[in-house]
Amino acid sequence: MKEIDINKNREEFIEIFNNNIKREGANELLEWLKKTDFFTAPASTKFHSAREGGLCYHSLNAYKRFKQNVENENKNGFNKIPDETIAIIALLHDICKVDTYKVDYRNVKVNNEWVKQPYYAVNDTLPYGHGEKSVYMISGFMKLTREEALAINWHMGAFDNRVMGGSYSLSAAFYQFPLSVLFHIADLQATYLDEEV
Repeated sequence: MKEIDINKNREEFIEIFNNNIKREGANELLEWLKKTDFFTAPASTKFHSAREGGLCYHSLNAYKRFKQNVENENKNGFNKIPDETIAIIALLHDICKVDTYKVDYRNVKVNNEWVKQPYYAVNDTLPYGHGEKSVYMISGFMKLTREEALAINWHMGAFDNRVMGGSYSLSAAFYQFPLSVLFHIADLQATYLDEEV
């Protein structure tokens, strides 16, 4: 399993953020992130990057994939997307997970003896959803364009609970805002090609 260098990833995240995101409220958002567990939290409880530092690591992987996807589409005549938009969507798409995963313990049998083993449990104090929660949290600091908000909101694609419940909004968003499709693909690439459990 590839080692996650929490300090290196934190520095890289902050550098990309500061070099690209200049919008009013961005500095306050970054300062808030620094006070949370964003840089040490896992990306999930048991799926991709379910380990310390996984959330920042995943956000960086999504950023690199998204930037590459947009550049590839630009060669095919896709509209030029500002670097700020790419950074906002990718770096901040999962801030809904900030301060959500807590270490808990469960009894597991090892060599015929019960031992307590740590695991990540969910303690969601703001049950607002997933992508829509990230949009809500970011909007408390800075304004998002409609395209940015929709790409973040629907980054889970068909894995979003609203879609599984029968909503057709995802399809409409993907047709009207193709950047949402490119970011969903980048999120999948980061999750399934770049990361481990």
